[in-house]
Amino acid sequence: MTADTTETAAVEYGVHVRYEGDDDPEKCTARKLASFDLAELHRSDRATPYGVVLNPHADRALSPADADASNVVALDCSWESAGEAMFSLPGEHRALPYLVAGNPVNFGRPMQLTTVEALAAALCIFGREDRAEELLSKFTWGHTFLELNEEPLRRYADCADSAEVVEIQQEYLDRE
Repeated sequence: MTADTTETAAVEYGVHVRYEGDDDPEKCTARKLASFDLAELHRSDRATPYGVVLNPHADRALSPADADASNVVALDCSWESAGEAMFSLPGEHRALPYLVAGNPVNFGRPMQLTTVEALAAALCIFGREDRAEELLSKFTWGHTFLELNEEPLRRYADCADSAEVVEIQQEYLDRE
């Protein structure tokens, strides 16, 4: 495999964001990713490609079993408008397991991730740590997210399916 082929394989795994535009544009992690061509923003559900949709209201947890999807999709909107109705995107909806935020606004808070943190978490669970690091490298605090969640991300990535992820997640929830 040549270097060009390896690069193309990494690019083929699509990182997509259904972009609402209701947050401060200066603080929007999705916009920053798009400015570096690391994610594609979509203004409508219809324009958003099919893939694994990161949805906190989903019935199943994200696991390595979902890694064969060609796209990972996040919804970028304010926490106030992130109700269940907002997640009408086409795709396989999966909830991220227990993780804590590394971003300065929600540092240390469970499940209060930015869009880039959610996407990076999914990529880590899919065994694509290199891609997750690439996304997070554009943020001064990006490495903090990976450091805070190093153990759970590694453990989730070692799971076979959603049920195993939920079992491990329960250990972290029991500690809370």
